[in-house]
Amino acid sequence: MSTTKKDQFNPTILDDESPEALEMKPVLAELLPQLLGKDYNTKLSDLPAYQTIRAQDSAYQSRMVLALTAAIKRVGHNDGDYRIRWVLADVLTALLRTTLALTEADYLRLFASYGINLEEPGNAALYVYPFPLLLTLGQVGKLAKRGPLGQPMLTFLQRVCDQSTGQRGDQLKVRLKAQEILSQSAGDDALPVVVFADGDPLGQALAQFVAGLDRTESRAAPWLGLLQRWQKASPAQPTAKLRQELDAATAAIGPDAVREQGRAWLQLLADTPVTERPHVHEYGDGTTYNYSTWDFVTEANATVAKGLVWTLQPLADPPLLETLTTLAAKCFRKIPGKGPLAVGIGNACLLALSQNGLPGVAALARVRSKIRQTNTQETIARYIAQESAKLGVSPAEIEDMAVPDFGLENGRLVEELGDYTATLALADGKAETQWQKSGKPLKSAPAALKATHAEELKELKAAQTQAQQTYSTQRDRLDRGFVEERRMPWPWFAQYYFHHGLMSELARRLIWRLHYPDGTYEDALWVREDWRNARGQPLPTPADQAEAVQLWHPLLAQPSEVLAWRELLERNQLRQPLKQAFREVYLLTPPEERTATYSNRMAAHILKQHQFNSLAKLRGWRYRLLGAYDKGYDSEIATLPLPTHHLTAEYWVSEVYADGEWNDTGIYNYVSTDQVRFTRQDVPVPLPEVPPLVFSEVMRDVDLFVGVASVGNDPQWRDNGGLAQFRNYWESYSFGDLSEVAKSRKLALERLVPRLKIGKVSEIKGNFLVVKGHRHTYKIHLGSGNILMEPNDQYLCIVPDRSGKTLGTGDVFLPFEGDAVLSIILSKALLLMDDDKITDSTILRQL
Repeated sequence: MSTTKKDQFNPTILDDESPEALEMKPVLAELLPQLLGKDYNTKLSDLPAYQTIRAQDSAYQSRMVLALTAAIKRVGHNDGDYRIRWVLADVLTALLRTTLALTEADYLRLFASYGINLEEPGNAALYVYPFPLLLTLGQVGKLAKRGPLGQPMLTFLQRVCDQSTGQRGDQLKVRLKAQEILSQSAGDDALPVVVFADGDPLGQALAQFVAGLDRTESRAAPWLGLLQRWQKASPAQPTAKLRQELDAATAAIGPDAVREQGRAWLQLLADTPVTERPHVHEYGDGTTYNYSTWDFVTEANATVAKGLVWTLQPLADPPLLETLTTLAAKCFRKIPGKGPLAVGIGNACLLALSQNGLPGVAALARVRSKIRQTNTQETIARYIAQESAKLGVSPAEIEDMAVPDFGLENGRLVEELGDYTATLALADGKAETQWQKSGKPLKSAPAALKATHAEELKELKAAQTQAQQTYSTQRDRLDRGFVEERRMPWPWFAQYYFHHGLMSELARRLIWRLHYPDGTYEDALWVREDWRNARGQPLPTPADQAEAVQLWHPLLAQPSEVLAWRELLERNQLRQPLKQAFREVYLLTPPEERTATYSNRMAAHILKQHQFNSLAKLRGWRYRLLGAYDKGYDSEIATLPLPTHHLTAEYWVSEVYADGEWNDTGIYNYVSTDQVRFTRQDVPVPLPEVPPLVFSEVMRDVDLFVGVASVGNDPQWRDNGGLAQFRNYWESYSFGDLSEVAKSRKLALERLVPRLKIGKVSEIKGNFLVVKGHRHTYKIHLGSGNILMEPNDQYLCIVPDRSGKTLGTGDVFLPFEGDAVLSIILSKALLLMDDDKITDSTILRQL
């Protein structure tokens, strides 16, 4: 073998004075050139010098380990020396995988050579690359099996346990191995050694629990055994063996005790704040890089938390399921520059929920609405499908079955607590608790009950919170369900909707199509304790005649009937939980018939990408953010699966490239929109072949994305600079033609404005609500909510209140819930009609 420059090394690295180094110097002098000269296709076992070493006995190989360690330690740290350290460490690692004949003193020498110094408290310098610390501890474990370890080694191992409490995964493995050896050395009757990382509240609580255990009690050993197993919960799901061990340990302690203590630790995790920690990295050239990390739970204790969740999985009662739900939502919270907060713990929570029958499915449905990650939403859908298969029902049916009623009857729950009466009621989409004493209303929960009925108050508060979340989740599910055109047998509808304590508050305010056995149908709404048609006439009891029921859509009816339903709602002051009678309808246009397989109706808009992404996920669409990074895509497709019709809807978008228009993680701030398509097995489907209701609902979604995420809706976009090349787009969108959503809003305002205080000074003209103030006359666009001042159409920037309060409507009836822009328009109108009373300096400067 010829010698090249890369094969050369400084021979002084072999000049250590230890007996082993002197003995092995000739062997290493022969081995090193072979190591440095081999290519990536040559195995270590192919080298003649290494073959000679492996042919020797374990005592010889043990002396070689000591010599290799001394040589690695003597290698410099210049750029050219890294390969020498690497190839020598490769041999050292290989030998430490064999059976060696080193003594306890030899291993302590190795640890010292690795640079480990645990004499001073807090010095946990256990990252000793390239030395294979974990393999060396494994050899100590083998030594412990052959005989008792001496006190120096036991002391060293204990210090490793005490000080290896960092966040790195390799430190966790080191500590677990040290714990294992200590437990093994203590004998079969000794208690397991368990040490937790103390870098977060969970680790501190667990360490305090271990310290407080009475080691003379019988429960100490099973508790420590259980806690020790939690530290090994590294897989994505518990293995069959680990599942058996967790269940056995739980049985030994007592399920009730494990549930009670485990719930406290789980609640601690749910309550642990997520804190941002800013960092500044200074480079040698004087530049700096600012970034943040987010503290929640250390890597080591994230593994422990998974073990905790897996243990509690078969023990979950309603309060525990609620805590798991809360923690799951928290763990999938998006952290800037990181992604989800704690995916491993979150997935463990989802798995636990999926194994708890219908209550678990209900919890999964609630948490799904709070999660934006597509892959996690798909995981939840898979869990629900698995549970539905077990019961022989569809995923939609099992979600119906899983909806809890929280003890409500017709949306109300009455509880007697001492001398007081609490009424939990769902009204106009809000769960509220009203209090009375002797028939007299009270403003809040009586303070006296906090001492006498603390547990009942806690349960009532939990029921109120969960009822509100469930109501919102089910309302959104129904709103997304139009596209499925689902028909339910009447008995099913009656049980899980009409007579359900919570769902009845949704079902009885919606219009349903009743299908009869002879193929005919009737559209009906529950009004004044009767099913009635659009003309308000009572209908025969559906239970006697109806075969199936379907959620009504205005596309299924003639325009005259749609108007009749709207008039009926207004006449009876019935507010629908979602847009139904006033729902926008999107029909195929002649240009779309000509393009055949795609629609350009929603093309050429500029959207804020992150807002668009959030909206898409809320409506069940799948989308991947476009980023300004190497090999990033310059276009993307948001997709909506439509399994009922074997279709997929597509909305195409492209990056808007401009200098600096991306965030710290390289994600573009803006995207431009393109065509809408429908495909079946990746083949475009002609638009006339798409079911009209499916087309309408998909286009409504896309109109929503544009209507909310368009930069034209941002009153500050132009004044803050925006993108100069899209200034004309902002102007045309902010004050141009109305979308279908805005047209629906206009119809509502035409009925609403005359009944309001602003009605005396306001009127609808074209695309604007025109308001006469004392200083100016104002034109509020019915699509964007942006404002122009007459006579020269000067732009007026007023940033809306984002607190969620609905201003300007007073007690006036609104026929449907949830139009934020409508509320913004009314709030601005109310402000501007009395523009002489405005005190905000930012607004006054513009007036």
